[in-house]
Amino acid sequence: MSPRPKRRLSTSDFSEKIIAAAWKQIAVEGAPALSLRSIARALSITAPAIYNYFPDRDGLVTALIIDAFTSLGDNQQQVLLGIPEMNHAERLQALGLAYRDWAVKFPERYQLIFGTPIAGYIASVDQTMPAAARSLSYLVSVLDQAEKSGSLSSKYACKYSVDLAGMFSKWQEYLKKDINHDVLYLVLVIWAKVHGLVSLEISNQFPPFIYDITEIFESEMKNLITQIIRSDS
Repeated sequence: MSPRPKRRLSTSDFSEKIIAAAWKQIAVEGAPALSLRSIARALSITAPAIYNYFPDRDGLVTALIIDAFTSLGDNQQQVLLGIPEMNHAERLQALGLAYRDWAVKFPERYQLIFGTPIAGYIASVDQTMPAAARSLSYLVSVLDQAEKSGSLSSKYACKYSVDLAGMFSKWQEYLKKDINHDVLYLVLVIWAKVHGLVSLEISNQFPPFIYDITEIFESEMKNLITQIIRSDS
């Protein structure tokens, strides 16, 4: 009886193998050292063969950025499951803690999308923006629900300059949703603060005597939520 023929990997399957190998290389050598030839050697294929899947390094970097943002978006979506929609404080806390957990678990992914740019690489915004926007959409949604239920603190209901209002209007157009400008402002403020703490942790920039980053992060999340969500909501 002749042996069963091996199943040939589809283009999608092999692309995923290349992406997995690329993450391993980045974890060891850093994103700037990313090399299609090195990945081909790791996968025991010829260098020209890998170009059938990714024509150049930039194409692979774009795929990695999309992969990272998709992973982060999945993380944010998953953590909200089971938390009632009207429990705004708990949902915000969950998103913040999950964001940090994901970054600590996948520092090479976090650094690729938020860290030092790779020299010579210019992101294809049309390709990366949908995944990036989705990763932030859960924070937008939670704050939008809080605003619509009257649960946001009035301290963030402020007047905007013409330029700032115009920028938020452009954001609304992209989202194709009528999101209050206060909500979009809060999205940026919360993300910037959470991102700042996480970036310091990932890059080991905290002073050596700050040994419990979890305590610092959880405390700041509680402070943020106290400022943003009304206590009587």
